[in-house]
Amino acid sequence: MRVVVSILLFLVSVGLSAQSELTVLSGRVVSRQDGRALAHVSVSAPNERVSTVTNDDGGFLLKVPSRPTHITVSHLGYHTQRVSIGKKTEGLKVLLVPSAIMLADVVVSANDPMDVVRAAISKIPENYQLTPALMHCFYRETAQKGGRFIAVSEAVTDMYKTAYNYRTTHGDAVSIVKGRRLLSTRAKDTLGVKLMGGPVIPIMLDAVKNAELLLNEEELGLYDLKSETPERIGDRAQYVISLKPRYRVDRPLFYGRLYIDQQTLTFTRVEIELDMDDRLLATDYMLVKKPRGLRFNPRKLTTVINYRTSAEDHLTRLSYVRNEMRFKCDWKRRLFASAYTVVSEMVVTEQVPADSVRRIRGRDSFGPRDYFYDQAYFFDDPDFWGAYNIIEPTESLEHAIDKLKKKR
Repeated sequence: MRVVVSILLFLVSVGLSAQSELTVLSGRVVSRQDGRALAHVSVSAPNERVSTVTNDDGGFLLKVPSRPTHITVSHLGYHTQRVSIGKKTEGLKVLLVPSAIMLADVVVSANDPMDVVRAAISKIPENYQLTPALMHCFYRETAQKGGRFIAVSEAVTDMYKTAYNYRTTHGDAVSIVKGRRLLSTRAKDTLGVKLMGGPVIPIMLDAVKNAELLLNEEELGLYDLKSETPERIGDRAQYVISLKPRYRVDRPLFYGRLYIDQQTLTFTRVEIELDMDDRLLATDYMLVKKPRGLRFNPRKLTTVINYRTSAEDHLTRLSYVRNEMRFKCDWKRRLFASAYTVVSEMVVTEQVPADSVRRIRGRDSFGPRDYFYDQAYFFDDPDFWGAYNIIEPTESLEHAIDKLKKKR
């Protein structure tokens, strides 16, 4: 018996085309202020076609066709760091310096925050790609029961996106290049979790391109918007606009934050969290189906969507999507409920050159109602990823994978 969970938002994967000789860069990113490991930090090669993000331990691994002179590391609330690459390519330690917003940088706009958002929406055709694009991605989804991993699935995917001026996901598609899964075989783990849409979720969660999700006049009218203290992403000052539901409607809304570049009015980051005030509405939104006799209690659903602007053509593209869902399940007549956490994340690892972009056709595409869980298998090949870029597993996930393998 299995719970089938659907996150109706976003997802993206990451990969890197195979090369005969690769330079592998690895290291850890921490805050210079307190030595704390920094998760989900963007790490990219100089040409910005190859990139990844750090894991929860701050670790990263980046495979590039040739040794770069430097890499670029950027994160919300920290100055962008340009790290020179010498003879040492492994065990790099990157110290990011927090970026304080000085009074001179705090611009109090006379405009209503809604006006800022409307202006940013109007600039989407100017700030984002106007031609089809193909990206290699890495996708991972994990399920935990309590603090223990019970399932891990990973994939390299190709993601095709049409031009952003259409503001629709029609025509966008994902195909799986290669994937694998690992599932707990413990007798007590009789309840599994499957995430509907898998690698397609980032397409649906691309808030800038998918006008139906949030950034449209009708949807924004359901929210109260407020200007917050400006922040920085890398070295760029950002408007920060929070939103919270204004009305009660027949579906759950979101709490969230929109980060908008002050100079270009580009959406650079979107954070949203599902309103859980009405548990029945939240359940309808999150759950597709469940076994008879099982009670489902939604606890949390959060999404982060990051965009990155290229220094080459000054266009902004989707770079990273992370979803986290928490819920509890218990069978009737049982005293205690089990807590589950399902995380899916996708990072764009390589932009395919424009002259090599090809549309993903019908039978090669992964469907929004498909389950990646059902299409991935072998986990034991140590060279499975080859030249593809991935998000390094955290130490806890590495240990979990070793344990799950031993139980097979």
